[in-house]
Amino acid sequence: MNELKGFSVKMRLNILVMVSFIPFTLMIIFLLWMVYSFSQRYDSSVENITRANVYTADFKESIDYTMYIIVANSERADELVDREEPYRLIEDARDTFRQLNAAARNEDTRNRLKRIIASLNSLEQQVGELEKSARVIGSYEKNMERLDLDIRVMTELIQEQVQEYIYYEAASLAVIREGIRADVGNVILISGLVLAALLALYLLVSGVITASITKPLQKLREATRLAGRGDFAVRAPEYEGTAAVPALAGQKDELAVLNVSFNQMMERIGNLVEDIRVEQLKLRAAELNLLQAQINPHFLYNTLDAIIWMAESGQTEQVITMVSALSDFFRTTLSKGRDFITVREEETHIESYLKIQQFRYRDILEYSIDIPEELYGCQVLKLTLQPVVENALYHGIKSKRGMGHIAVKGRRLGNLLLLTVEDDGMGMTEERLEAVRRGLSKETDSGDGDGFGLYNIQQRIKLYYGQEYGMEIDSQYGKGTRVEITIPVKKP
Repeated sequence: MNELKGFSVKMRLNILVMVSFIPFTLMIIFLLWMVYSFSQRYDSSVENITRANVYTADFKESIDYTMYIIVANSERADELVDREEPYRLIEDARDTFRQLNAAARNEDTRNRLKRIIASLNSLEQQVGELEKSARVIGSYEKNMERLDLDIRVMTELIQEQVQEYIYYEAASLAVIREGIRADVGNVILISGLVLAALLALYLLVSGVITASITKPLQKLREATRLAGRGDFAVRAPEYEGTAAVPALAGQKDELAVLNVSFNQMMERIGNLVEDIRVEQLKLRAAELNLLQAQINPHFLYNTLDAIIWMAESGQTEQVITMVSALSDFFRTTLSKGRDFITVREEETHIESYLKIQQFRYRDILEYSIDIPEELYGCQVLKLTLQPVVENALYHGIKSKRGMGHIAVKGRRLGNLLLLTVEDDGMGMTEERLEAVRRGLSKETDSGDGDGFGLYNIQQRIKLYYGQEYGMEIDSQYGKGTRVEITIPVKKP
């Protein structure tokens, strides 16, 4: 198959046509030649018999009759017959048998024809002598005797010789027929073997040529299928000498050109996707900064107001606790610019946040955090849980009358890390829940300000971990909301 690389598809198909057409054409020509040869051999013998058969009856009668008239009516012979007729008949017969002798295929036939020609020569000589004798008056009885003994006997001999020739020539027809029958059998056998060989050759060549076209197309189809699934690193196999772009200028193989062009397209698409990914990372980083900017001033101002109020009230221990929690909160929020922090740091972050919020909403907020210590070393994206906890507080607990509870849990399921934030607040109606789910499934923010934090988390998770990861939301109106975040286990 490698020998066909560099050939155009049209050239490969032409080769297939030539492999199938030329041998079959030659075979048909051979069979036609054999049929013609058989016909020639048979027709030649039939023609020989036909030409010789002319001299079996009419020749003898013509010679005998003419010579009888010349002998019996010598004075009026010129009026009754043509004296030259015997000579013309003999000459015609001699020419015919000489031609048959020249075309004879075996020695026995040639010997028979030579004897006929010799007899014709003798007959010609005797006709001449008898004609001269017939001109002499008074020699009638002698001439009639010579007519019987010389002319009629000789024409009888020639007739017998011709009949003998015809007999053996007819017998040779049977030999020719048997030979033709044997040759036909051999031709059929050879033709069958040749046909089988040609068919095998055709199947072999057609298989090679078909494979040289279909296999690259199948590989290209598979590469295209993988590319359609988002694998832009896939490459179609390139033929030797086609990897460089300038090589395309001299390529006649459309499949090679197609593969190179596909690979170039995949490389460009891959570069574009990487550029988009980098831009998305930058965008998510900007959105994270925006989220931090949204959290920090609003949350900071409210917390500082609470600290001032407690300080003025003389609640020294509460001030110390609040300031300590606020310090832990912002230490984790900033985290020296890192995108990933440990589960332990994320737990400290939300615990500080909930502790501060509990000072403000002590009448309506209770919380619990249950994350096994064996998960503390796992890494998560910074600000994964805090926006969810904040959403549970402001849109769940605060909207409910009476005490509310926020539960934060973590567990490992195989290679997956499951983080859950659950509240018993107001929950959402089915319409609102469906709208939030649609917003999270979109690639761009729906513009709902309340869901900005959740949308940002969802997109950051999918960007950093993959499309199969993210958050799921379940809610019942009047009973609460449950948000579960699924990410892969990642150790530092």
